[in-house]
Amino acid sequence: MAIRNKNAIKMTPNDVIFNILNYLFFGLFTLICIYPFYYLIINTISANDLSKNGDIMFYPRGIHFKNYIDILKLNGLANSALVSVARTVVGTSATVLASGFLGFMFTQNKMWGRKFWYRFMIITMYFNAGIIPVYMTMKNLHLTNTFWVYIIPAIVQPFNIILVKTFLESIPASLQEAAEIDGAGVLTIFFKIILPLSTPILATIAIFAAVGQWNSFQDTLLYVTDQKLYPLQYVLYTYINQANSLASLIKNSSGLSGEAIAANLATTQTPVSIRMTVSVIVVFPILLVYPFFQRYFVKGIMIGAVKG
Repeated sequence: MAIRNKNAIKMTPNDVIFNILNYLFFGLFTLICIYPFYYLIINTISANDLSKNGDIMFYPRGIHFKNYIDILKLNGLANSALVSVARTVVGTSATVLASGFLGFMFTQNKMWGRKFWYRFMIITMYFNAGIIPVYMTMKNLHLTNTFWVYIIPAIVQPFNIILVKTFLESIPASLQEAAEIDGAGVLTIFFKIILPLSTPILATIAIFAAVGQWNSFQDTLLYVTDQKLYPLQYVLYTYINQANSLASLIKNSSGLSGEAIAANLATTQTPVSIRMTVSVIVVFPILLVYPFFQRYFVKGIMIGAVKG
């Protein structure tokens, strides 16, 4: 005999219609968001002549993976990938640690000049000196053409600090007071009490920082001329701009005759195949970050947002 759930909510016909329309709307919206990535991927693994003519829309045809093999063979790609990974790991770690500590300190009434420094930090969100003064500052600090030009300017992010400060204000002050009674100092309280409790908001900031570091290439345009320090995004950005000449270079380096190339149009590189393959290579690695932090993301943004 089935047991009826007394707490079950009885749905009216209007509720059923609303739920159906709701699922349909968000399902369609999800497809609209996913399709551009799907379109890129199926075009990179389809016959290049069909992709060039715009014949690949919903499913791959003439599947091959030569596009990725050719792009990954280009000179300097391995070193630039290493630079991108290094700046993402180091830059994200530094930003998260600085945001956590400064957000914590701005909740401490005993911090010297707390209100002044907090307002001074917020002002920087609205006023910028401009490209030339910032470039001169980086040059005078001897940061140009160094790896640290990617890290140091991005460590202190006012928006991230505000998020942490708001989050920490929702943590009971009695925890810190109990630790202080036991003789714990500021650093002990931060690393052993505040940091473990701040995992949701710090994971959220880690996503922001990692995506920013991975996708950034404008700082390379401004401050770096040493090719050994070029990140992956900058190298691939130049490849996209030079897609036509790069396609010709790959054709010539393959050693195939004109007749052989004509007979292998499906795998012969075109500007379209290069642009799409490069786009996938740029986007795919950072997408791997989201599954690890997604469960913290919504919680980190919402906690502390509403007070009552």
